[in-house]
Amino acid sequence: MFERILLPTDGTDSMDAVVETAADIAERRGAEVHVLYVIDDRAFLTLEEQMKTDVLTELEVEGEAATDRAAARLRDAGLEVTTAIREGDPADEILAYADVVGADLITMGTRRGDYAKNMMGSVSQEVVARSAVPVLTTNLVAEE
Repeated sequence: MFERILLPTDGTDSMDAVVETAADIAERRGAEVHVLYVIDDRAFLTLEEQMKTDVLTELEVEGEAATDRAAARLRDAGLEVTTAIREGDPADEILAYADVVGADLITMGTRRGDYAKNMMGSVSQEVVARSAVPVLTTNLVAEE
């Protein structure tokens, strides 16, 4: 049933739990995993062009580190892994990429905390609400 799993990551240490979950499912199903990092460009609207370029370069480096870290763990488990970095609204980009790669499962983290904030502003919540495929969320430990 699950042949292509999409794993969006933000690169934080707490994502390890999501990577482990995706690895477990992929190993059991013989699935390939697509690891995605989205640069949220909505924050760039007020930046000067040179500053935007500098910030974008820094975030691309962060994205490469984040996807490489997750991919290394998945490859160590003998899984087929593809990585990608996209720029845009995170929920929109996750859903669009899921369509592009034909993902039949999205695994992602969600942070515990203020219930109202999580319900109103969470990327995970938006993906769950709008996704055409199942979304498995894993609670992440809040980082100190």
